[in-house]
Amino acid sequence: MKKHLLSIDDLGVDDVTTLFDTAAEMHDVQNRSVKKLPALRGRTVVNLFFEDSTRTRSSFEIAGKWLSADVINVSAKGSSVSKGESLRDTVLTVAAMGVDGLVIRHMASGAAAQVSQWTDAVVINAGDGTHEHPTQALLDAYTLQRRMGSLEDKHVAIVGDLTHSRVFRSNVLLLSKLGAHVTVVAPPTLMPAGVTAWAKDAGFSTTYDLDEVLPEADAVMMLRVQRERMTGGYFPSAREYTVGYGLTRERLAVLKPDAPICHPGPMNRGLEIAADAADAAQSAVLDQVSAGVAIRMSVLYHLLAGEGSAQ
Repeated sequence: MKKHLLSIDDLGVDDVTTLFDTAAEMHDVQNRSVKKLPALRGRTVVNLFFEDSTRTRSSFEIAGKWLSADVINVSAKGSSVSKGESLRDTVLTVAAMGVDGLVIRHMASGAAAQVSQWTDAVVINAGDGTHEHPTQALLDAYTLQRRMGSLEDKHVAIVGDLTHSRVFRSNVLLLSKLGAHVTVVAPPTLMPAGVTAWAKDAGFSTTYDLDEVLPEADAVMMLRVQRERMTGGYFPSAREYTVGYGLTRERLAVLKPDAPICHPGPMNRGLEIAADAADAAQSAVLDQVSAGVAIRMSVLYHLLAGEGSAQ
């Protein structure tokens, strides 16, 4: 593995397999009465979050602590960033304290890659603007693999707000790398510019018709409508979005009964996903959350303590 995890492109298929194998071992830690491994004892990891987060930040914190690292959380609202300090000065200040790893979430695409140029610490991208979210894609694919076995030739539908989604971008790259056929579905206003050319190069499909895709899908991933990133009208009303692109009770009925339903969270219940679907027996939403800790333990281990560590 490379020194940093900034993009799915940083990983080869063998790297992904190694991360998944380690994650399976880390998953067992969650069922122990004492959830602690000594692998990162003496290491310090800082979670530097410039955007709100529950699942990602909490799972990185738990992952680090279960590996015995010292974990510090820094958020923009409670730091010198709120006083006008630049990203570069914040990173240099934190790095000067002798930290070993930086987990960063930022609203600007490319921020994680830029941070990796400013510090010798390991940098893990926990989401940068609308660019990528590699550990989310890893935990999604890991969850699907545990449910379905090999993803080779499996048909995965990714549905929703593609324009504002870094999760979609990382998932397309990873699922295609693992041999899955991916179809992305969105209304025309939420289909990213240039996606048709990218789809041709990367080998995935695009469509505006959810009802055509759902019956053939082996798994479906619903994306959150990111209203906080929207300026202007991307769709006429919430009800019309649900009618056209929501995983409703009616659409749940046409989905294959064993097809996992994924959602990176947080969910807008009643908008992109109905409660019936979110809570269905085939829903993998909580499995994703559990997998998130295991995958992030695996990533931290391999970057900071494993054979591939650059330390």
